[in-house]
Amino acid sequence: MCRAVAAFRCASFLVILILLACTQTMGGSSLPVHPLQAVVVLTESWGSAEASLQLFERESLYAPWRAVNEASAAVVGRNGLGWGLGLHDAPSPGTAPLKVEGDGKAPAGIFLLTAAFGYASPDAARWINLPYRQATASLQCVDDVNSEFYNQLLDASNIPLRWKSHEEMLRKDWLYKMGIVVGHNNAHPPIPGRGSCIFIHIWRAASEGTAGCTAMAEPDLKAVLRWLDPARTPVLVQLPRSEYERYRVAWDLP
Repeated sequence: MCRAVAAFRCASFLVILILLACTQTMGGSSLPVHPLQAVVVLTESWGSAEASLQLFERESLYAPWRAVNEASAAVVGRNGLGWGLGLHDAPSPGTAPLKVEGDGKAPAGIFLLTAAFGYASPDAARWINLPYRQATASLQCVDDVNSEFYNQLLDASNIPLRWKSHEEMLRKDWLYKMGIVVGHNNAHPPIPGRGSCIFIHIWRAASEGTAGCTAMAEPDLKAVLRWLDPARTPVLVQLPRSEYERYRVAWDLP
């Protein structure tokens, strides 16, 4: 009788192991969403500003990821990357730098790509599938850590100015001619000082990092915008290559 019970327990344990393995193989993920599109940006180290960018998609949660294009060049923050606030689990304290306001780092982690913006009118930007907002002279992104509107895109003509610093979205240098809003630190309310106004936009030069965004050549950005589909829960996966390999299975990355 004891041998029979032991055999049953052993068989049950093996079944549990098999089920767990199948769950992992079939696309199990610790993330709160299940993206079908991923913009993957990888750097060689935490301090590197130069990056590669590649697009991936899958047909369903259980389907394998496939590359949509060849990797192209991109840049991140001039001081590299720091862990941001997104869909991913919080990293262990002391394992890597954290993204904070004004540090010249772009956020590392996984983030929803929630909206697009640009200088074109809504009619001229119908080729963009993400929710689109035209950058006007009054459109501002608040980076004042003491403001109740911190990390928000607002039309200043409609709201009393209760912030001391902001980004102009209608820039004279055309870096924001077209861009994508990255869902970083977008809890309600966001955490003051952990970084604001994070976008994907046109780069100034292939060798020049940003103040904290991700940037690339205009044709590459246009291709990304044309491809993104909000119905497929697109995300930005942005990590040093070593961290990407560390979390690849747990986060079900391409």
